[in-house]
Amino acid sequence: MSGLFRTLRRRRLLRRPFPSEWLGFLEQRVPFFRELTSPLREHFLEQLKVFAWEKEFIGAGGFSITEEVRAVVSATAVRLVLHLDLSYYDRLREVIVYPDAFRIPDRTGVVLGEAKNWGTVILSWQSVLAGLSNPHDGHSTATHEFAHVLDREDGAFDGTPQLRRYSHYQAWASVMGEHFLKLRQGRRLERQVLDDYGALNEAEFFAVATESFFEKPLQMREKTPDLYAELKRFYGGDPTSGM
Repeated sequence: MSGLFRTLRRRRLLRRPFPSEWLGFLEQRVPFFRELTSPLREHFLEQLKVFAWEKEFIGAGGFSITEEVRAVVSATAVRLVLHLDLSYYDRLREVIVYPDAFRIPDRTGVVLGEAKNWGTVILSWQSVLAGLSNPHDGHSTATHEFAHVLDREDGAFDGTPQLRRYSHYQAWASVMGEHFLKLRQGRRLERQVLDDYGALNEAEFFAVATESFFEKPLQMREKTPDLYAELKRFYGGDPTSGM
């Protein structure tokens, strides 16, 4: 989709009224939505409806995409770019949703979510709901997979998304690299804040750190303040004070 066509399409989507039934889904299912205050809430809803209508949602494994699924999954994606821009999702074309854990041909065992290189995110609906139902445990499959999409937007799953300024890359590489290595070494502070899965590679470290940034911001700010500061500078806002 060309940049001009995408811009015009998004303008048309913004003019469409927000579906009133979606508000009920958000109030019921999305705890962080209740913490948003105007005008941030208004901006969130505008971005949400554009994402929800722009991306193709596909049910898999006998699952049907309902308006609730579309609204709730879109909310988890938009949370990450609320202080950035929807352009971070330009490469994302479709969101595939299974009812529960699923299998992927090139992977062993069951999977709860995956972000594909060609612009697809695959999610388990039950895992999405589980991540939202306990918003402070540092585990959110949807947040994790959409973080991978942001990472991939600049061309590769490498743990470094497109930062706000060129001057930010040196500090990002230093801080993220240091805590990635410490997590791989099993250091106590990192393991108190981050899931061990983040030690797999730099891409998984960024996704796991994103989960903790939004779900365990107080712990991250206290125990790994420089890591928190880098993620805060990228994502914008402050999860410790309601985004």
